[in-house]
Amino acid sequence: MPSKLYLPDHLVERINKTKAASEPVSAQAAYVKAEDCVLDPELLDKPLVDRLPQPTGWRILVMPYQGKAKTDGGLIIPDQVRDREALATVVAYVMRLGPLAYKDPNKFGDNAEPWCQEGQWVCIGRYAGSRFKIDGGEVRIINDDEVIATILEPDDVQHV
Repeated sequence: MPSKLYLPDHLVERINKTKAASEPVSAQAAYVKAEDCVLDPELLDKPLVDRLPQPTGWRILVMPYQGKAKTDGGLIIPDQVRDREALATVVAYVMRLGPLAYKDPNKFGDNAEPWCQEGQWVCIGRYAGSRFKIDGGEVRIINDDEVIATILEPDDVQHV
């Protein structure tokens, strides 16, 4: 028995126009053309810190600690090793807090203080959060309750 596929009206119209023009129907017909995309050039002049994503809800934007580029003995640590360490690190720098971070009375109490603030170093779960690359590194978005501790210096915590 053949099954039916239900499509939104705008796709049906586009497919009918395509059929009328005797063009083959493809999935590409549903995408916006590259020349129709709009880019706000004013955003390009802003520094990267201003263009970082603002976490929504109870989330926190953190940047994992990459470690030192050189050992105390003067050996240069390769970028590949530093990148691998950053992936599994438990230390991160708090870049931004979402508007609802630490405001849930069921989780944190009615008058609870936030566990961390922007500009602090924190300990998080080893692979916590959603990771994505930005120009100059990687950032993660974690939930507000994934902060394990605050620390003063990132090099004080060594992972095993």
